[in-house]
Amino acid sequence: MSDEKNTSNPEELEHLNSNETPSEANVENNENALNVKTSEDDEVLNEIEESNAEDAEDEGNKERHTIEVKPYDTMSLEALAIELERLLKSEKIQAIRSHVSSINAEFKSKFDALLEEKKEEFINNGGNEIDFYYSSPVHKRFKTAYREYRQKLNDHYQNIEKNLKQNLEQKLEIIEELKGLINLEENINSTYKHFKELQERWRNTGPIPRDKYNNAWNSYHHHVEIFYDFLHLNRDLRDLDFKHNLEKKLLIIERAEALAKTNDVLMAFRELQELHKMWKEELGPVAKEHRETIWERFKAATKTINDKRQLYYKEIDKVYEKNLENKLEIIENINAIHQQDITSHGAWQKKIKEVEALREAFFNAGKVPLKVNEATWAKFKEAVRTFNRKKNAYYKGLKKEQYSNLQKKLDLIQIAEDNKDSDDFEVTTPLMKKIQSDWKKIGHVPRKDSDKIWKRFKAACNFYFDKLHASKNAANKEFTEAYNKKSDFLSTLKDIKLSGTKDEKIATIKEKIAEWQTIGRVPNDKRYIEGKFQKTIDGLLSDLDMEKNEVEMIKFENKLDTLSAASDNNRDLDNERAFIRKKIDEVKAQINQLENNLQFFTNVDDDNPLVKEVKNNIKAHKESLNLWKTKLSKIKELY
Repeated sequence: MSDEKNTSNPEELEHLNSNETPSEANVENNENALNVKTSEDDEVLNEIEESNAEDAEDEGNKERHTIEVKPYDTMSLEALAIELERLLKSEKIQAIRSHVSSINAEFKSKFDALLEEKKEEFINNGGNEIDFYYSSPVHKRFKTAYREYRQKLNDHYQNIEKNLKQNLEQKLEIIEELKGLINLEENINSTYKHFKELQERWRNTGPIPRDKYNNAWNSYHHHVEIFYDFLHLNRDLRDLDFKHNLEKKLLIIERAEALAKTNDVLMAFRELQELHKMWKEELGPVAKEHRETIWERFKAATKTINDKRQLYYKEIDKVYEKNLENKLEIIENINAIHQQDITSHGAWQKKIKEVEALREAFFNAGKVPLKVNEATWAKFKEAVRTFNRKKNAYYKGLKKEQYSNLQKKLDLIQIAEDNKDSDDFEVTTPLMKKIQSDWKKIGHVPRKDSDKIWKRFKAACNFYFDKLHASKNAANKEFTEAYNKKSDFLSTLKDIKLSGTKDEKIATIKEKIAEWQTIGRVPNDKRYIEGKFQKTIDGLLSDLDMEKNEVEMIKFENKLDTLSAASDNNRDLDNERAFIRKKIDEVKAQINQLENNLQFFTNVDDDNPLVKEVKNNIKAHKESLNLWKTKLSKIKELY
């Protein structure tokens, strides 16, 4: 690294005998320098030298280290795009390379995750995977900024390459001029001044290609040494230079020792690189008595800074390892979820939320060691993809069922729309109620169709029932008017006085019954008035001198008329007919029982009271049977 370690120095030349050559002195000095090295120092010193060689090609190194590194892994897609645009606008293009690389990696991973979500949503909504396409404004914005970055970076490197070549040519020219200094026939002071000018030009020339750096510097340093060999003829100039170099190197050492005490280890190491660069490139040798002392001090400060840096990275590695543990645990949790037997929509929705929370936790878990970063990301993506594949398989099956349900509901809609204009309320109303009930029993349909078909079905049903209710309202008005008329009619009927023969009285009663029937139906909650009318008619018939069965038939005919007028269908008549047939069966059974009982009376006279009672009961039941049969025949006539 330093002239004390691997170069010959002019301060040694004062001890040379006249028969010693500069080359022999160089060999001796190199051996001494090698003895100073230790394997422990080599690693850090070589690292610094390699880094400085790299920096010699990259002018943006200093600037790059002053830019804040933000927590890109916790930033949203939009925030990442904005940060990239900000860096392009406010920072040098060569200084943001690592920042852009990190931003691009984070944006890509998060956008890929978003793309998976959108694709899954598209498939769940009935889309075909091959037709999936998703475009995002923030993605376009980021791509535009990233293309700008790539173009600027390309332009920068082309310009750098051109400048590096020019700088190399200039430094090679400086080396050639150094070679010629020892052959100049001029005053030594003028030659020394010329030498200093060449050193200044060398420092100001700028970076050269990295692969040419060491060779060019070694060549330059070699010819500087040769010049110092030549300069030993003038001790005053040489001692003055030694003094200047010592002062500068002591300042470098003091700064290095101060850096060794700071807590900002990364900043300290970066500045240490610059100090080593100054020590090596900008300063020459010092007097031999100071050489080893100052180098050991500088080396000790270097080791302290590097030890702190290594400890810092070990602590960072611990954090990264902990982050890795967390991320691997998250991956295992996702794997555990998709291994469960999930069989319902509700359960899947719950698991989707759990996986989404785990995804967020993964993205917020922080960085992991670089060597396992790609593998960890691959495991995470595979776990999420496996979950999504299983979920998609479930919802594809569910979609098939939903499309079947959709067709069933479309069939019900067709029925509703075909019947919504019907005026046959008696037939259509039960049908409309049935399809409403059937609709509720059918399961889910695809979400994109749900609202649309429900609106169609609801509109058809509402149209029909609005029409039905309007019809009922009109009918209710008519029924109310009929009730009012029947109430008035009933009041006059209570005060009626029958006159004339029995047949004329019967005819009058039948006329009143017929007149009552012409008035029409009354509201269902007012049908009790029919019972009052029937009771009034029964009272009028009871006052007539008529046989019981004849009176009963007139009452029955009146009842039939009432049933026929009060109902729009035959339900009430059907119930009455069923009742009569039941009574006929009951009377027949009673007659059979009584006739069977007579067989137990043997050798008994007909005048026996028990026998007479049984026979009278049989006769009464047969008369009742005839009456019921007459009623049945009457009701059959109505059909």
